[in-house]
Amino acid sequence: MHHWNKWNKEVIEEFRAAGGIGAGQFEGRPLFLLHHVGARTGTKRIAPLLYQDVEGGYAIFASKGGSPTNPDWYYNLLANPEVGVELGGEIIPARARVTEGAERERIWSRQKREYPFFAEYDEKTTREIPVIVLDII
Repeated sequence: MHHWNKWNKEVIEEFRAAGGIGAGQFEGRPLFLLHHVGARTGTKRIAPLLYQDVEGGYAIFASKGGSPTNPDWYYNLLANPEVGVELGGEIIPARARVTEGAERERIWSRQKREYPFFAEYDEKTTREIPVIVLDII
């Protein structure tokens, strides 16, 4: 099993054991499970992600720890924007959209301010880290 798959599995188990909230290293942080569908395979997938509350939904960040490439889930959302947000023991349907311009900057600036490690990710990479809003439907 790939390192990230093992790590994700452990985070998902902790999240569910805690009743749908961040636990362990994510205790006190806004964490949810993103249910999405693979772009090429059509396989149902789950990714634990930190989020930010925004009007009408949630913002997520395709930081991949400052890697030079976007995470796979980002491409899955581009191909299949209908997703589920697992939070507090329920799955909320949402539609993903990539933000741009002032909206992106406002959300991204807040995330970097509230969680400085996101600013470190931004400095590590030359790519613009995508900010995705999941509008509740």
